Amino acid sequence: MDRMASSSLSLVDWRRRVHEIYAAVRADPDPASAHAGWRAARDELFAHHWQSPLLPDDPLRTDGLPCWPYDPALRFEADLHDVDVAEPRLFDGGDDGELQMRLVGRVELPIGGTLDVWWLHQYGGGIFVPLRDGTSGDGSYGGGRYLLDTAKGSWLGGTDGTITLDLNFAYHPSCRYNPRWTCPLAPADNTISARVEAGERL
Repeated sequence: MDRMASSSLSLVDWRRRVHEIYAAVRADPDPASAHAGWRAARDELFAHHWQSPLLPDDPLRTDGLPCWPYDPALRFEADLHDVDVAEPRLFDGGDDGELQMRLVGRVELPIGGTLDVWWLHQYGGGIFVPLRDGTSGDGSYGGGRYLLDTAKGSWLGGTDGTITLDLNFAYHPSCRYNPRWTCPLAPADNTISARVEAGERL
């Protein structure tokens, strides 16, 4: 098998495993237990999978991805509020080429501030909610973290008008670990001043 074919198959397997991790999260009625399982599964995936963004000598392969302790107060149901229709936003996706996302709504956070909710047109489409908060550059990656990227499986639940958000599941994009990746980062309207000391940290 040539290198390109092997890489394509390993990427399919990576995405399958990420979907399975979030399926297990949704199936667990205890959010704290689900979070512990999510952390353990991500540590295993990042340590051993061929598609891991971690460099071969990165100590996180053995130490695990650092996270703040689970805080149940940071899990909530957020109403999805309508927004004015805006032009799609384009960004450089590196090897994936030019990517496009469209604003579909906005959610209010009980800790203060709002986050825009985007629809990614690539990968079959999906909800995308990035976050840049008061820890960005001072406790977490300066470019921000992701709360939801449902094209990759990270849907926690919701209805036709609400989204389940759990800030404890905020995670770093691959570009935090490896310059090979180009990631869409949190725009200005996905930035809040509060420090979200939950989820993955530096």
